[in-house]
Amino acid sequence: MISIIIPVYNEEKHLPVLIDHLQEASDGKIQEILIVDGGSTDGTAMHVKFDSRLTYISSEKGRAVQMNMGAQHAKGEVFYFLHADSFPPEHFDSLILASVKKSKKAGCFKMRFDKDHWWLNLMGQFTKVNHITCRGGDQSLFVEKELFFEIGGFNENYKVYEDNEIIRRLYKKKQFTIIRSWITTSARLYEKLGVWNTQWLFIEIYWKRRRGASAEELYSHYYKRLNS
Repeated sequence: MISIIIPVYNEEKHLPVLIDHLQEASDGKIQEILIVDGGSTDGTAMHVKFDSRLTYISSEKGRAVQMNMGAQHAKGEVFYFLHADSFPPEHFDSLILASVKKSKKAGCFKMRFDKDHWWLNLMGQFTKVNHITCRGGDQSLFVEKELFFEIGGFNENYKVYEDNEIIRRLYKKKQFTIIRSWITTSARLYEKLGVWNTQWLFIEIYWKRRRGASAEELYSHYYKRLNS
């Protein structure tokens, strides 16, 4: 069975829509849905606490910290880390478990954005490629519980780029797969900053990391650009 772990911060708008989608798209192989809240100031916590389908966990803010917290509480044999604005495909739970049974103990889905733009459509096509440079957190991540703890979980030093950092370690295990179904994620950051500004920011973060930038340097650069 699968434990879905969703780190959130002020997701009152997106979360109810996602939960309904997960219920409709799954084949009943979900043991629990854990909402790990990093101190939301909107109605996120209240909504979760009154929804019997969900387990609410309070955490320090920071996706790596929140996802590790969720993993510590999770009961399923497979963890599925999902962003609050990303919608997995039909039968996603069966697809994940089928991959695990084939000894592919970690992986993600192909990804497309909910915005029709030629560049974003092209980026979505690259997610078909099973290579570390084509990965990102919006594609979601499943990983067998034993493997997750074996590699030490998410590196909590990273406040940004935490998904890529753990995926790089999973690739070294040579068990990472791409499920050939589409997850659909929100393009809200691209809409906020503009497509080209957002893409350039991601390129900067990627190359800074390749050149040895620390987790703090990545965080500082990301939020400086985000708020400029």
